[in-house]
This record gives sequence, C-alpha cells and structure tokens, in this order.
Amino acid sequence: MNPPPSAPDFLAANGWGGAEIVPLAGDASFRRYFRVFAEGRQAVLMDAPPPHEDPRPFLDIARWLTDRGFAAPRIYGEDLGQGLVLLEDFGDARLKETAEAAPESELRLYTSAIDLLVELHKHEAAPVDPYDRAVYQREAALFTEWYCPAVGLDVDVEGYAAAWDAALAPLQASHAPVTVLRDYHAENIMLIEGSETLGLLDFQDALAGHPAYDLVSLLQDARRDVDSALETAMLDRYKRITGAGDAFDVAYHVLGGQRNAKIIGIFTRLWKRDGKPRYAGLCPLVWTYLERDLAHPALRPVADWFAANVPAELRGDPMVVTE
Repeated sequence: MNPPPSAPDFLAANGWGGAEIVPLAGDASFRRYFRVFAEGRQAVLMDAPPPHEDPRPFLDIARWLTDRGFAAPRIYGEDLGQGLVLLEDFGDARLKETAEAAPESELRLYTSAIDLLVELHKHEAAPVDPYDRAVYQREAALFTEWYCPAVGLDVDVEGYAAAWDAALAPLQASHAPVTVLRDYHAENIMLIEGSETLGLLDFQDALAGHPAYDLVSLLQDARRDVDSALETAMLDRYKRITGAGDAFDVAYHVLGGQRNAKIIGIFTRLWKRDGKPRYAGLCPLVWTYLERDLAHPALRPVADWFAANVPAELRGDPMVVTE
C-alpha cells in the first residue's frame, strides 16, 4: 500500500503540496485509497491505475449524484492519464460498524438508507448502460465458471442459463429503469460527521436497471448478516412509500438470487485467481441469502437446477467444502 510515485506531484498540482499520505484501504479491484493530510485538511486519494481501472465512470456518476442533491464525494482534482483522483473525505463512520457498535441505531440507519433509494428512484436514470438480461446472464455465469470448478462440480451450464432466462423474463417490462448503484451496502454507506446525511461510495459500476437491485445489495449484504426481520421490514417500507406491488417482490427475489450467485462466483474468483482467501470465507453468508431467494416460486427453474447440480454439502466456503 505504498502510494504511486506520481502522487506527490499530483497533490502539489492540486494545492496539497507536501501532504502526508497514509494507506486507507484496498478493495476487490485494482483500486487503492489513501488518506491525505495537509495544513489541517484531509482528503482521500484514489489510485485507479490504467489500464486496469478507469476513474471516469466514478467521476461521471459522482457529479450526476451531487447535481441531484445526493452526497457523493466532491472532486478536488483528477489526472485521468495516471488514474489519480483527489476526493472529499467522508471519514470512517460506515453504516456497518456504526450499526454493530450501537444496535439500537440499526433500524434508524437502514430506514434512512431505504429512504435514500426512494428519493434516488424518483429521478430518471443516469446516462449509463442498461442492466439488461444479457448482463444478468453474464454475471450469473460467474457461479458456474468459478465456484463449480473450485468445488469439483461438472454441471449443466446450458441448463443453468436456460433456468435464469425463465426466471428473468418477467423483469424486462415490469418497471421503468432507475440508476442502479450496484454496490449499495453497509460498507459503502457513510455517516457524514455533523449531519444525518448518508454519503455514497463505490458507484462507478452504475447501470440503468430495476429498482429492486439496490435493495438486494443493502438487505442481502454479502459482508454483513442482515436479519430476515429487518429485511422484511425495510422491503415493506419501500413498497409502502412507492406503491410497489407483488411484481416488485418477484423482482426482489429473482435479482437476489442472481446477485448472490454472482457474488459467490466473484468471491471464489478472488480466492482462486487473485490470492484473496478471505473472500471465500464470506460465501456461507451469501449462500444463506441465496437459499432464501431460491425458496421463492419465481425462482423455481433456478432452484430445480441447483437441486440437480449442486449437492447441499457442497454449498458453503469453497475452501472448506472440498477438504
């Protein structure tokens, strides 16, 4: 986590000369983050090195969000050629740790997060690519591409795609597209100090799709065990405010199944390909959510495929179930 050699010059060019640079975080991509201190100020330096990363989608969505009154980090400076961006620092108070340290705050925090989605979905979708069936299928296929081989399964790949086609078909015309942030969960929602505003992070992969998807990201959180009672209460709140009906329930569980299958594939890939075994250890929680979604009648074709192809004893941490 050493800053890139060009960082001091970049910071100087943007009025932060001589700043102290300390590691902040890495994530599941090639992006890295540093905290920058200078003269009583602090900011966040994003290192999104080309050709692996392109910060432009982040910048575009950040500006789209702030133009509409949502709290995305302000941009203090950018160098697209070097993949460096200087951002407003929202601090360290994430929804995840705040709710875990003060359980009595959990309901209030999740209510605020749901209400933010209600407001976001009042706006016409951002000018981004569609989140359509081809993307859903490509993502769902990560399960058969990575998890199944990792646990020694030779599965019916064509049947898997056909099952998802059947489950996804009703979603296509069920709702006007909205901006889908895609990683709207407790580690990417910040509590901005001195206000009740929720700050948004990690939205560079936004697409225009179904509003249920970000509810799944939040309420079936791959990194935080969300109680099923809280999930139900928050889903009911969104539906009550927006007037969404039974078709929204169908979409929520179908997209929940799709997202969780995708994440199990991604977490397995992060272990097998990228040497990050801690992600494999998150798979059992994601399996819990996936099993919950597969119980919904709308996912019967997919549930039948899982029953025929993935034995119960091979559903879990891919590092453990094969031992």
